Amino acid sequence: MNVTKEEPELVHIKEEHGDLWSNEDEEQLVVKQEADTFKVTPLDLKHDMNEPEEKMNQLLNADSPEDEELKRKKSDGSKLKRHKTNKPCEACGKWFSQKGNLIKHIRTHMGKKPYECEMCDKSFSNGSHLASHMRAHMGEKPFSCPTCAKGFSQKGNLNMHLRTHTGEKPYTCEMCGKSFSFSSGLVCHMRTHTGEKPFSCPTCAKEFSQKGSLIMHIRTHTGDKPYTCELCDKSFSNGSHLAGHMRTHTGEKPFSCRTCAKEFSQKSSLSKHMRTHTGEKPYACEMCDKSFSVGSYLARHMRKHTGEKPFSCPTCAKGFSLKGNLNMHIRTHTGEKPYHCKVCNKSFTSSSKDL
Repeated sequence: MNVTKEEPELVHIKEEHGDLWSNEDEEQLVVKQEADTFKVTPLDLKHDMNEPEEKMNQLLNADSPEDEELKRKKSDGSKLKRHKTNKPCEACGKWFSQKGNLIKHIRTHMGKKPYECEMCDKSFSNGSHLASHMRAHMGEKPFSCPTCAKGFSQKGNLNMHLRTHTGEKPYTCEMCGKSFSFSSGLVCHMRTHTGEKPFSCPTCAKEFSQKGSLIMHIRTHTGDKPYTCELCDKSFSNGSHLAGHMRTHTGEKPFSCRTCAKEFSQKSSLSKHMRTHTGEKPYACEMCDKSFSVGSYLARHMRKHTGEKPFSCPTCAKGFSLKGNLNMHIRTHTGEKPYHCKVCNKSFTSSSKDL
C-alpha cells in the first residue's frame, strides 16, 4: 500500500501529566523533552499484507530517522517518560505516538492474540481486553452510572449507557441525517439503505438485516417462547409481544389515532387502523388484482387460490380455509347458538343468519 509523501510538518512535543497510554506489558523508552521542534517525515507505506509474517515483525524493531534523533538525545542525558515514535503502521497507514500502542495495533493485522483467558478458550490481542473479559467471569462491575447507579464491567459500556440519560446521538447517517446513540445502531440502520442482510436462518435460509431479528425468527422453528406472563400462563417468542400482551391486563392503550383519537394497546394495531383513513392497501395479491390493508387478510385471501384448508374440525375432520368458519362449523356439533334475536327468542349459530 503506497501513500503519497507530504511536506514535513513541525511537531511540538508538550509535557504530558500522567500516563496517557497504558503499556505495562511493552517496552518503555526514556528520552528528554526538548523545547526545540523537530521534523517528522511520513514514511512510504509499501507493505503488502500477503508478505511473510517476518516482514511484519520488522515494524517492531525498525527505527525511523526521528527514532535515531531521539536516541541521540537520550544518550545526551534526556529524560522524557514516554517514547513518542510518531511512526505509522505500514499495513494501514495509521499513526501512533507510542511504540507500545503501535505493537498492539500490528497484532490486529497479524492475528496474534497472546493473552489467553484461563477460564474459557478466548484469546485477546492486548492485556486490557483480557482484563475486561475476566470481569464477565467474575461478575465484577467497577463502573457505575452516576444517574441511576447501574453497574458495568467495561467503561465503554458505561459511556454508551450515559447517552440514554443525556439523549446524545453522536452517530449520524450521511445518507438521511438520522442519528443514533450507538455505532451499532448506525450500522444496522445503514443496511436499510444498502439492503444488506448478513444474517440467514440455518433452517429456511430466510435473511435478516439484524441478528436480533434472526434470533426471534429461529424461535418460529424451535417453538421456544422464553417470555412468560406472570399474570396468566401465556408465553411469547419475543419481549415486545409480551409487553403488548401485558396491556390486555392493565388496559393501557398508549397508541392513539391522530385522525379519530381511537386508542390501541399495540403500535401495529394503530398502523393497521390508520389505513382505514388513508385507504392504503400495501398487500397485493400476485394472482389477481385484489389488495389488502393487512398482511393477514392477504394470507387468508391466498387460500382461495391455493385451496389450502389449514383448519380442520376435531370431530369430523372437515377442513376450512378460515378459522372463523371452523368455529361456526363446530357449533353444528355442540348445538351452541350464541347469537340471539332482540325481537323474539330465536338463537343462531352465526351472526350471518337472518335474525
